[in-house]
Amino acid sequence: MSSPEFNRPPSPQDYRVNFFRPKAGFMRSEVIYIWIALIAWALLTFGFQFLIYSGQADVNGSGPLTSRTIFSFPFEYWFTGQFLIVWFILICFLFNLMVDRLTERYRQRKEQ
Repeated sequence: MSSPEFNRPPSPQDYRVNFFRPKAGFMRSEVIYIWIALIAWALLTFGFQFLIYSGQADVNGSGPLTSRTIFSFPFEYWFTGQFLIVWFILICFLFNLMVDRLTERYRQRKEQ
């Protein structure tokens, strides 16, 4: 049979998680890492597209960034189709490294 501890309804305190005001310690550090990853992703994805749009010299769209080619493909194609995927994977990898270090640091504090 299951213990009575598992049969009781959860208290309202069990579900108190606020992404915009996390509790101090591990949760606050993890949310900061999430914000850093989201900002990096947004800057790379939308910032570069805005840079290409604002860097067009004339109405035809030929500017310093749009006139360059890589393997006879426009530079913005390579950036959007290839480079952003690599950056996304790199951001995910760095985020996981940071969270693993954070987890290990708080695990060591808990054991002491």
